Amino acid sequence: MLDRLREDIDCVFARDPAARNRFEVVTTYPGLHALWLHRLAHGLWGLKLRWLARLVSYLSRFLTGIEIHPGARIGRRFFIDHGMGVVIGETAEIGDDCTLYHGVTLGGTTWEKGKRHPTLENDVVVGAGAKILGPITMGQGARVGSNSVVVKDVPPGATVVGIPGRVVGADAERRRETAARIGFAAYGLRDDLPDPVSRSLDSVLDHVEVIEERMAKLMAALHELGVQTDADANDTAHGGQDKPG
Repeated sequence: MLDRLREDIDCVFARDPAARNRFEVVTTYPGLHALWLHRLAHGLWGLKLRWLARLVSYLSRFLTGIEIHPGARIGRRFFIDHGMGVVIGETAEIGDDCTLYHGVTLGGTTWEKGKRHPTLENDVVVGAGAKILGPITMGQGARVGSNSVVVKDVPPGATVVGIPGRVVGADAERRRETAARIGFAAYGLRDDLPDPVSRSLDSVLDHVEVIEERMAKLMAALHELGVQTDADANDTAHGGQDKPG
């Protein structure tokens, strides 16, 4: 038990540079208090003392501003930074080394009983104000941008932003390659943030890729018909110039 408490405190120092000493962390960090009270409530929930468990959860919300249903399952080294407004539903499952910031909701989208809240695998980080809704799975190491709304499964290691949330990692890398190929180096400075300008750039680069793909198919079809294109003529001309006289 003591080892587990030390582990909880140590993870605060690992993820919050504002933490100065153990006394300060133990006495002034609501995320830590909410986690400890949840463990008590979850234990009572497992013993079928449901009303008492809900009472502990209610008192925890009153004291910390964080609402965690007693039925939620939370792994080790879980950290809630700031914490105000965090809501974690009954069937939510959170793995080890996960981090939530203030205003995060792990909510449901149905009134049906059963699994209706998200599952966060190990090492997931959810930014401030983000909403993860429904019985979806956030893969190991996934990241959710602030104020995003996620309603679909997220693969391991992916970064999700926007409303509705979309994976930006793979698309951003592909578009960066296209931008470099056409000499648009400034695009690389936007740091994959989905602001209005970057959305417009995404659309332009997607359009460029479609045009290039269609042009390649057209050129291939012309070659099969034996038609010489301007590109072929230029290649021949340049090749002739390179030959010695």
